[in-house]
Amino acid sequence: MISESKNPTKILIASLSPYFLDRDIFWFSENQKKIEEVAKTQIWWKDNTIFLEKNQRINLFELLRKLTNFGYERVQTLARPGELSQRGGILDIFPINMDSALRLEFSGNELAEIFSLEIKIDEKPETIKKALKKQAPSQLLANLKPNEYLVHLDHGIGIFKGFAKELGGELSFNSPTPESQEKYFVLEYAKNDRLYVPLELEEKLTRYIGFETPIVHRLGGTLWYKTKRKIKESALNLAKELLEIYAKRAAVSGFKFPPDDALQKELEDSFLYIETEDQLSAMRDVKKDMESEKPMDRLICGDVGFGKTEIALRAAFKAVTAGKQVALITPTTILAHQHYHNFLNRLKKFPINIALLSRLESKKNQAQTIKQIKDSQTDIVIGTHRLIQKDVEFPSLGLVIIDEEQRFGVKQKERFKEMRANIDILSLSATPIPRTMHLSLTGLRDISLIQTAPPGRLAVKTFIEPYSPKTIKKAIEFELKRGGQIYYLHNRIETIELAKKQIEKLLKNSSLFKGRLGGIYSTDGDNSKNPPHPSLPTGQAGFKKEGGKIYIAIAHGRMNEKQLIKVMDDFGEKKIDILVATTIIENGLDFPNVNTLIVANATKLGLAQSYQLRGRIGRSDKQAYAYFLYNEKNLTDIAQQRLDALKEAQALGSGYQIALRDLEIRGAGNILGREQSGQINAVGLNLYIQMLNEAVDLVRNYENV
Repeated sequence: MISESKNPTKILIASLSPYFLDRDIFWFSENQKKIEEVAKTQIWWKDNTIFLEKNQRINLFELLRKLTNFGYERVQTLARPGELSQRGGILDIFPINMDSALRLEFSGNELAEIFSLEIKIDEKPETIKKALKKQAPSQLLANLKPNEYLVHLDHGIGIFKGFAKELGGELSFNSPTPESQEKYFVLEYAKNDRLYVPLELEEKLTRYIGFETPIVHRLGGTLWYKTKRKIKESALNLAKELLEIYAKRAAVSGFKFPPDDALQKELEDSFLYIETEDQLSAMRDVKKDMESEKPMDRLICGDVGFGKTEIALRAAFKAVTAGKQVALITPTTILAHQHYHNFLNRLKKFPINIALLSRLESKKNQAQTIKQIKDSQTDIVIGTHRLIQKDVEFPSLGLVIIDEEQRFGVKQKERFKEMRANIDILSLSATPIPRTMHLSLTGLRDISLIQTAPPGRLAVKTFIEPYSPKTIKKAIEFELKRGGQIYYLHNRIETIELAKKQIEKLLKNSSLFKGRLGGIYSTDGDNSKNPPHPSLPTGQAGFKKEGGKIYIAIAHGRMNEKQLIKVMDDFGEKKIDILVATTIIENGLDFPNVNTLIVANATKLGLAQSYQLRGRIGRSDKQAYAYFLYNEKNLTDIAQQRLDALKEAQALGSGYQIALRDLEIRGAGNILGREQSGQINAVGLNLYIQMLNEAVDLVRNYENV
């Protein structure tokens, strides 16, 4: 419950930096004047504090961007420190340095009123502090290394050479402290030109993040000025396009779904697991969006196995009970197939018609499904991008669910963009594309984070080691002995059969499994010569197949799709013990009995991809183990950084941070489409996003005049 109380005329808002999070409210009130003075001259204090007073002229969207960079989280309604909520010209915020929240009312670019708000907080202080520390942003220029590329706003791309105490002085690579007296960042440009940037002008610098090695500029040249001008124009055009989509969405009255009914409660009560608070919060966000007149465009971001699919299913059920059709679009037929069976299983007791539409279905079945959709005989359709082709007509489409949107192509993304104008859209992702995150920060998309692991879930123990047949053999023996199954990732189709034979050789030489190999596994279902032995009862000691055969199968993207689905179904039914696969297993598969992952050449994978793959295991209460093996000859600095980051991020719920870290290490990836990729290369992603945000603000302000 919020109530307005006294009205301060001047306030301080502190960032969620570790330094501030360790201070209590009394410290801030006692030192506020000192903080204000030091923030005038010292860059760190300036970058981590905001002083506001009544009648001050300040751009609301610029303030929102800074507060987001501070680590404040956007919510619908304030409940604790570290949160903000914006509706039109009203900004509610609960600063971490105050014991009450604030309401800031803007009139154009002027802060017209400041009110204190009393909020009842139900959480314990230690719980809030723990959550805030997770929420705290990373520093963009922390841990700089020699020869990293930096972008100077006025001079272009240079190479970081270290810190210096004076012009032309000796270089140091340690981060400056008050005691060390370094005063300058030192950047090297073309023709060995050097630029000394005072520490207090750090805001002029950003890390270069792009697709390729950048061009290092000449100091004093005109190329950088021309490049920036051209890209500003392009960013302005993109901002207009983005805002046009979201303005249409805001202007259109979408379908207003009714509140939950008894059927919705019955479905939710049938869920076999205890929901986490994050899950419940995300579901509340989705329902609130659906029950409003404004079409929903929400991203649910949560680690694999954290319950995104259940939220999607409940949203789909809510739409269907209101008389609307639902389309769930996935990037692969395997994932569509699994979602289809999950939805069938969860909704079997309800009178809901669910269909599957993908290339896997025969032409006859596809035609029949398309006719049933057009005749409103189908409530929920699950499929690949086949769902958004022109021959598929939905007479009453109310909700589109997009799983792993970043894995779709440019044409599909364009179609999704058209849909966003008037249809409720729910996107699901474990590692959201950076563009999505930036759009959420500029207020163009809503985002709900699921960062809490389900009860009983254990973090996957991760080992990063040189490639070793001995390690592989030991890992396989351990998992098979305890009755589990194994993913063996070999990401080259040309040699995947050879990888399978190497595993067979290891098992033939194993004293535990001699004579147990099951010969050739058949995808036509005829394994009658060596039928798998039924699984042992839970808790019984011994092998999964007591004296029975061990089956190894292969899965990759060039297989006949029906054969591939058959392999995955048999693996899910525990007829296969070891699946030698490419990264086709990366998304969506849910097999709780698979608790060992072995990656044969981890240096070839991106960080987010490795993280996704690791999420395929550890989906039960069993301890899971992931082995990321590398060839020491191929271990570049960048590959080492990826593997180190993966090791650091063993904690459950790290997916959102992994996406950011992955962006820093591997470059931007395909996030803004083909047209923008060259522009990102020219100035770096950080500066490009800054230009885009400024362009968005410019267009908004122009339209509001």
